[in-house]
This record gives sequence, C-alpha cells and structure tokens, in this order.
Amino acid sequence: MSILSPRWALSAGCVALMTACTTVAPQYSPVPGNIVQLREAGLEPMKIGDFKPADPTKTDALNRLSIRGMTYLSPYQGSFVEYLKQALTLEVQEANLLDPASTVVLAGFLVVNDLDANGFTKASAQMDARFKVTRAGTVAFDKVLSARFQWDSNILGMIAIPAARENYPVVVQQLLAKLYADPDFANALRK
Repeated sequence: MSILSPRWALSAGCVALMTACTTVAPQYSPVPGNIVQLREAGLEPMKIGDFKPADPTKTDALNRLSIRGMTYLSPYQGSFVEYLKQALTLEVQEANLLDPASTVVLAGFLVVNDLDANGFTKASAQMDARFKVTRAGTVAFDKVLSARFQWDSNILGMIAIPAARENYPVVVQQLLAKLYADPDFANALRK
C-alpha cells in the first residue's frame, strides 16, 4: 500500500466533512393567507424595487447564518437580502399586484437577520427590515418592521438542524404578514 493512501483518505474525509457542514434554506413558498390579505386590501399594482442591506458594512453578517456550526445559505445567490426580495415578489405576483412598469415602487432594506439554534429546547429566528414605498419618486411609506419566530428544538443536532432549516422561512412569512397588515402600508398603496 502506498504512503499516499492514508493522506488521500484524510483529505477525502475533510472534503466530505466540509460538504456536510453546509445546508441551504428551502426556497420560499408563498403563504395563502398573505396572498389573500394582499388581494383583498384594494392595493394598486406595484413594482418591486431594490433590496439592500440597511448598513452595507453588515452585508456579510446578514448573509452569514449558521445552524450549530453548519453554514446556512440562501438559495437565492447566497443572499438573505435576495431571499426577502424573492419572498415579497412571489407573494405580490401571486396576488396579481406585480407591475414592472408601475410608478409605485416597494423597496426594502434588511436590518437584522438572525438564526439561533444553539438552545437545547428552543430555537428562534429574527428578521427586521425597513420597507419603503414611493409614488412617482415621493415617499409614501417608510417603516422598520420586525418579526421573531420560536420553535421547539432538541439537544441532538440530527433533530435540531433540520428543524432550524425548515423553520427559518416562517420568520420571513411573518415579517411580510406584518407588512401587509400595517394600515400605513395599505394607505400608501391604495388606489
């Protein structure tokens, strides 16, 4: 047996461990309740504008989530800012309110993006974002909203990690539900 065999095996094992140490968030699934709320609000069709980090110096921190040491990536270009934008776009589109030619523009700025699955009995996620609606360039709505979601966790990583992976999108769903329920947001977008 060659002296390289143990080294090769060690290298292969390290590569396997590095691959196993990354998981990707599920793609966002629009929430029927959110879509109904948008449809029934009597809103004007809108264009989805730019979504950015609220503080550009924190871009890496906003996109660098982990679940018990595993890297947790967004399926949208590795960006959770893009995750929020895609979630909003999907729901607005499902509600038949997306109009790329509209002068009513909804933009967003991600302020906080946190996932904590280190607890042995509970885990949580938090997302804060600033949403801004402009009408023909004039600001009609500008507000920071926050959502926090908690779920049961476990001391065992093989239970806690998949639970965190699957529950993270709920905080995004809840943040968007808060946006749609905000009376100032509805007033800014009413026909």
